[in-house]
Amino acid sequence: MAAVGASATLLTNTKSTAEPVRPVANFPPSVWGDLFLSFSLDNSMMEEYAEAMEEPKEQVRRFILDLTMDSNKKLSLIYTVHRLGLTYMFLKEIEAQLDRLFKEFSLEDYVELDLYTISINFQAFRHLGYKLPCDVFNKFKNDDSNTFKDSITSDVRGMLGLYESAQLRLKGEKILDEASAFAETKLKSLVNTLEGSLAQQVKQSLRRPFHQGMPMVEARLYFSNYQEECSAHDSILKLAKLHFNYLQLQQKEELRIVSQWWKDMRFQETTPYIRDRVPEIYLWILGLYFEPRYSLARIIATKITLFLVVLDDTYDAYATIEEIRLLTDAINRWDISAMNQIPEYIRPFYKILLDEYAELEKQLAKEGRANSVIASKEAFQDIARGYLEEAEWANSGYVASFPEYMKNGLITSAYNVISKSALVGMGEIVSEDALAWYESHPQILQASELISRLQDDVMTYQRERGQSATGVDSYIKTYGVSEKVAIDELKEMIENAWKEINDGCLKPREVSMDLLAPILNLARMIDVVYRYDDGFTFPGKTLKEYITLLFVGSSPM
Repeated sequence: MAAVGASATLLTNTKSTAEPVRPVANFPPSVWGDLFLSFSLDNSMMEEYAEAMEEPKEQVRRFILDLTMDSNKKLSLIYTVHRLGLTYMFLKEIEAQLDRLFKEFSLEDYVELDLYTISINFQAFRHLGYKLPCDVFNKFKNDDSNTFKDSITSDVRGMLGLYESAQLRLKGEKILDEASAFAETKLKSLVNTLEGSLAQQVKQSLRRPFHQGMPMVEARLYFSNYQEECSAHDSILKLAKLHFNYLQLQQKEELRIVSQWWKDMRFQETTPYIRDRVPEIYLWILGLYFEPRYSLARIIATKITLFLVVLDDTYDAYATIEEIRLLTDAINRWDISAMNQIPEYIRPFYKILLDEYAELEKQLAKEGRANSVIASKEAFQDIARGYLEEAEWANSGYVASFPEYMKNGLITSAYNVISKSALVGMGEIVSEDALAWYESHPQILQASELISRLQDDVMTYQRERGQSATGVDSYIKTYGVSEKVAIDELKEMIENAWKEINDGCLKPREVSMDLLAPILNLARMIDVVYRYDDGFTFPGKTLKEYITLLFVGSSPM
């Protein structure tokens, strides 16, 4: 099924009767109820936080621009700023410093540096788009055996830095492939012997490396687990605290808005079989961009993705095959006159869908940006056709070949709808050229799509087996391999896709990083939701932890 959630059950053949036999999904209910509806935004408090941020912000800016600061300390500062989610405040200043330091780079300067310092420098450059060569790690390998030196395993912080650095590897960077496996094995063997903050840092990284995590959550975890680094400059510590508090107020208000909208639309009454996952979907979209300027974009993208949940669960968990065909045709027609042809239970949804998109198109047409709404709508129509294809396969018991599955699966992963819907409220940066670039289906987009499809398939294969065919089933059928081989092959495809994403984020870039970030972050959110289980359909662990951290618990004071 799609990346927004795995299939609940196989569609059953039905006869045209007054009471059709329907699949039974039994999705777990929301664990949040109306908790987020009761939030009341204190605008004066937000203004206070915004004003209070100005002084430490200027102090941090001066640190970044300080030409007398040692280059290694400067890179460590930039790395800490980035890990705390503050880069967007100082992007021009940071890039100016990195431009200078990158031009001055010499491998000789790294000969005397320790593993930890080199790892921090490497990550600071790579995360911001500068291709620092992986040769900086050559000195830590044995000349005779070409393996990593055992002596570095006693430097736990250095090993942790090496592991995090390896997540930024590109195709062909064999030393970083080896570094990832070496560091992960060693860290796992010693993690239970560690204490204090270092133990937390290693556990956090082994559970999910920073590069594959949700930026907002990773910033909070860094603040909690790296107090020494955060406290190196009082101004950074102060700014981070104020920033977290400001964002929490803004995000809780956005969550209240979409929760109220969901309740007003009465989807739980008209389509009671669907998953009630408003906070989870909002969290997913927040993972794409957390910067304050994208507030409207988050609200719009959350609403459209919630439409997708209704559509997804209707096709997977309630509608008969005949009803699916009729609904798909109505969505393709995109006309209120088509409402008469669809079942009565789904008519309220269909009308709300058309009305919301019409209003969005009207609003953005005033700004000359209606094309982004049209792109989102067309992607929504595409996924309806993709869902129908899946339903026809399931209805006939057909298992598609792997190429055939992937062609449709990249559509039903929901990636295209979510990524294009994320553009709608982003403002002037989404130009005609930007949309044309998206429509050209560049390599980084293809890689992120592949992760979206296969990460879901690999993690949900066991639960879905016997209900609907996943990419694992198709791979086994097409290539005649075992379950283990199929899963290993798909995991390797995912790993290579990450390398392509890493490459696509390096300078010189085809488009602004503002446009690339949602692509990178959507792949990250797929990892968050599906690395260990189907965290959307059964949001009992990771997503619950994240929602509690960001919206229920208090921010650092």
